[in-house]
Amino acid sequence: MAKVTHVDVHGPAWKAGLRAGDDLRAIGVHEIRDVLDLTFRSYEPRLLLHVERDGKPLELRVRKDVGEPLGLEFESYLIDNPRSCHNKCIFCFIDQMPPGMRETLYFKDDDARLSFLQGNYVTLTNMSDEDIDRIIEMRISPINISVHTTNPELRVKMLNNRFAGEKLKYLRRLVDGGVEIKAQIVLCPGWNDREELERTLRDLAALAPGLTSCSIVPVGLTKYREGLTKLSPVTREDAVDAIERAERWGETCLEKYGARTFFCSDELFFLASREMPPYEYYEDFPQYENGVGMTAMFLDEFDASLAATPEDAACTPFTVATGTLFAPVIAKAVDLLSGKCHNISGKVIPIVNHFFGEAITVAGLVTCRDLIEQVRGNMLGHRLIIPSAMLRAGEHVFLDDGTVEDVERELGVKVIIQESEEGFTHSVLREE
Repeated sequence: MAKVTHVDVHGPAWKAGLRAGDDLRAIGVHEIRDVLDLTFRSYEPRLLLHVERDGKPLELRVRKDVGEPLGLEFESYLIDNPRSCHNKCIFCFIDQMPPGMRETLYFKDDDARLSFLQGNYVTLTNMSDEDIDRIIEMRISPINISVHTTNPELRVKMLNNRFAGEKLKYLRRLVDGGVEIKAQIVLCPGWNDREELERTLRDLAALAPGLTSCSIVPVGLTKYREGLTKLSPVTREDAVDAIERAERWGETCLEKYGARTFFCSDELFFLASREMPPYEYYEDFPQYENGVGMTAMFLDEFDASLAATPEDAACTPFTVATGTLFAPVIAKAVDLLSGKCHNISGKVIPIVNHFFGEAITVAGLVTCRDLIEQVRGNMLGHRLIIPSAMLRAGEHVFLDDGTVEDVERELGVKVIIQESEEGFTHSVLREE
């Protein structure tokens, strides 16, 4: 049963008589166990809701538009409890977190429902044949899967789960059932690189076009790895090898299916000292959230906005703070902008990650403490611009629970947050 905590008074369920406190037991003949059941079973315009109110069964008939939500909220977003991870992956970032951070940062989810709803990646190790059958029946796509390797024995070792190898069979079942797959490979030198990577790419290419895309990203290693499996960082040679293999299989898929399928993260191109591919290379940017194509997207938007910016554009002096990985790209943009518009003056400060370790270079893992300590003492101008990736989604809070207000108070400067959908030039010209 699903306990209803709120009913939208303008929604179809309210009009049918459903109220907060009711238990939604089934829609038609189908039991409602979680949010996937609710979403899939409530799509049609005519529904029969089986409800329990004060211990008594009740039937309510709903009339609504096709696909219109019922207008219900439950005790939890998933209705059911989230499924935690059953693995002990050798590269797990959560295992490399320092103690003393907020509790939610230590929860390992491996929930296919969050894959569909929020884009999370799952390993399939806590899924059953029944789970796969339900996904195929519902034809929900895509499902995001952390594959890492298609060598069953190696996958067992990398995920430290004795079922990890046999669960690879679900890849073919999902594709044959019409469910699209987005895959991810975390590249760990000495484990799933070189010839093992070749095997994985070959096996995954055989699943195309049902496998719509796959990203290869370098393993992230913090300084908190005591007692964990010894891993080596991705070197320039490792990155070059991975890019060459991915591009070769990408060309094969492009010729055969009309889509590149395999993409390396921007970080691998930086590590390889390779020129970043152009905007068109990334097609519809299917792996953008995995750091694939972010540089190309940024440069394309910046080039267009720079061309549209008049030479007499002006703003107060500013500083941009970001992770060390992307800082050179931002610095080049600032130079181009100030070179065209002489009334624009800014600089870039790359933030070295002392909190997690200098090997962590992305802006999304920069802490408030590192930001303040490394920016303090610089001539910042009137504004400090930071990317929204540094903050918790929808909030002004950093990973270490410091806030934007803390930064402003400590540094005595106005902080401008560049939203991901907002152009860089617009952020520079925006004073508030």
